[in-house]
Amino acid sequence: MLAHRPIRALCLASALTLTSASAATPSPLAGALRELREVAAEGKGNVPASAAWKRVAAADAKAVPVILAAMDGANDYALNWLRAAAETIAQREAAAGRALPVAELRKFLADVKHHPKARRFAYELIGRAEPATARALLPGFINDPGNELRREAVQERVDAAAKDVATDKAAAIAGLRSALGYSREADQVDDIAKRLTDLGEKVDLQAAFGWVTRWKLIGPFDNTGGAGFEKAFAPERSIDLAAEADGKNAKVRWVDLVTKSDYGLIDFNQPFTGLKEVTGYAYAEFWSDKARAAQVRIGTDNGWKLWVNGKFLFGREEYHRNTEVDQYRVPVELKAGSNTFLVKCTQNEQVEDWTKTWQFQLRVTDDLGTPIVPTK
Repeated sequence: MLAHRPIRALCLASALTLTSASAATPSPLAGALRELREVAAEGKGNVPASAAWKRVAAADAKAVPVILAAMDGANDYALNWLRAAAETIAQREAAAGRALPVAELRKFLADVKHHPKARRFAYELIGRAEPATARALLPGFINDPGNELRREAVQERVDAAAKDVATDKAAAIAGLRSALGYSREADQVDDIAKRLTDLGEKVDLQAAFGWVTRWKLIGPFDNTGGAGFEKAFAPERSIDLAAEADGKNAKVRWVDLVTKSDYGLIDFNQPFTGLKEVTGYAYAEFWSDKARAAQVRIGTDNGWKLWVNGKFLFGREEYHRNTEVDQYRVPVELKAGSNTFLVKCTQNEQVEDWTKTWQFQLRVTDDLGTPIVPTK
C-alpha cells in the first residue's frame, strides 16, 4: 500500500530565484535575506545566517510579505529560517496589538507563482488577523496548484457533505464526488472513497487519479554497485518490443503488465520476482487528442529516469523514501496522437524488508493536477 503522508512533490519547472524576490525587497533586508537563502545541509551558512536572522526578525510587519517572497525557490533549510523570522514578527506585532498587512498578504496569496508553503503561511496569517476573511477565501482554493491550500478546501467540502448525509443523501454523494475530483493526497482520497462506499457508491480510484495502467516491462538488467543508473541499456538506445536484449544474467524480453492497483503501482517484482541491484524499464503509449503542455507526475521510492517521445527529460537516483502521489512533476509537451513514455527504474543493494519495493506510478495531468484522459 502506498505510504500515506503529505505530498512533498519535487516540481521540476523552473523555480523562482532570489532575483525576483529581492526586486521588491527593501535594501536594508536584501543582504540578510540572501544570507538566509544560502543556508544548506550540514550547517553550511548557519553562522552568517544567525546574524542575518536577527536583522530580519527585528523588522516590522510590512516586511512579512517581503520575507515570504524570499521563500520562492529556497531550499528546505532556508524555508525554515525564513518562516521562523516571519513568525517572530507576526507574534510580536500581535502581542503589541499592531495589525498585519492583510491586503498585501492577500495579494501575495493570490499569486500562485509564489512558493506553496509561503502562500499557505500567508493564508494562516490572514486567518489570525481576520478569521472571517480567511473563511471566505478558503473555497477558492479547491483547485489550487498547491496541495497545502487545496487540501483544506477539499476537506471543507467533505465536512459539508458529512452534514448533508442525514437530511439529503444525494447532496452528500454529489459533494463527496466533487471533493474526490479535486483531492490529490492519498490519505484524503482514501477517506473520501470510504465515505462514498459507505453510502453504497462505487469508486474507481484509478480513474480518479488517471493512472497510466498498461505497460510493457523488460528486465532485469544489472545495477551492481549502482552502475546501472548511468549505463544505457538496450531500451535507451531503441525500442523494439519484439526483440530480446542482454539482461543481467540472461536474455530478456518485453512482457505485458496491467496494474490492478488503485494507486497505479507498476511493480517490477511481479514479473521479475524480488531482485536486488537490478534495473528495469517500462514502456507505454499515451494518446492525446491534441498537442498540449502537460505534466508527467511520478511516484517511486527507487532510482528513476524518464523519456517522453524518445527525449530524456529527468531522473533522480534516490532510494526507499516511500512512494508518494505526485512525488515528482515533469513538464512535457504532448503531441497530438501517440506519445511514448519510457521509465527506467533501478533497485539498490539494500536487503531489508522495507527496501524490496521496485515500483513506480505515473499519471499525466495539467498543471493543476487534473488528469488528462487518453483518447485510446
